[in-house]
Amino acid sequence: MIFSELYSAYYNAVSHILDAAVKENATEQSVREKVVESAFSESALTIISSLKNEKWQLLKKDFTTPLKHTPTMPLTNLQKQWLKAILSDPRIRLFDMSIPGLDDVEPLFTPDDYKLYDKYSNGDPFESEIYIKKFRLILNAIKTKRPIVIVFTSRNGRQNRLSLISERLEYSEKDDKFRLIAAGCRFGQFNLAKIESCDYCNVNKKLSPIPRSDEICTVSFELENERNALERAMLHFAHLEKQAERIDKNKYRITLKYYQSDETEILIRILSFGPFIKVTEPEAFVQLIKERLQSQKNCGLL
Repeated sequence: MIFSELYSAYYNAVSHILDAAVKENATEQSVREKVVESAFSESALTIISSLKNEKWQLLKKDFTTPLKHTPTMPLTNLQKQWLKAILSDPRIRLFDMSIPGLDDVEPLFTPDDYKLYDKYSNGDPFESEIYIKKFRLILNAIKTKRPIVIVFTSRNGRQNRLSLISERLEYSEKDDKFRLIAAGCRFGQFNLAKIESCDYCNVNKKLSPIPRSDEICTVSFELENERNALERAMLHFAHLEKQAERIDKNKYRITLKYYQSDETEILIRILSFGPFIKVTEPEAFVQLIKERLQSQKNCGLL
């Protein structure tokens, strides 16, 4: 684990505690607050006792520290290699970001080291300067809440010009495409690559946001943590609101929230885990699983 949030939270919490101890008089209450802010509520039981009992010889019993300088957490060579590898992803250019100090670092991996079998090959043109310009303008419009005007051609070949409010950008890992979720117009979403041009809307024109009518649904499933299935599921559904609880030594119950319009993609993703996932509710989603499997069987895919 290189940048795992679960792994580094404890280090960050202790770093904040030591920083406070060097700069000011720390107390048990202030230490507890730092733990809650930087880690997890139950972490206070382990971290505070380990520091207070000097098991970790960083604080004394009166919560003073022998350190004279605040701690730093420089990047390791492995972390730098991982960052260099991530910077080779063409989608990084969309966000106009750079990380200095990696010129002499070899990437941990390259796109030639792996091949994806569950992704369409006709993804968005992430390296196109026109696409990058559109993406950055829309992203800035979302942050600044500025309305924009877009031009696109509908399925019947008719060119449309719409003014709208950009709510968010969604990325489909399966399709390898970005979608613009919008309000203030009769359409709800647009494939970014199919937007021919976009610009900021006339500042004198007022658009009222229209709440998204797409229904929020939930699905629950039990997951057997075989072949690293739990970690893969957390990455697969990282963009969704979720709850996870351990129900057995190697079994977890996970509940996901998703938009109704994304149901087919969620269904495909769940099916990709094969026998390691069993959908338990709602019954309607269980029925979708059965119908999908039966369809695949009829096509000779099973």
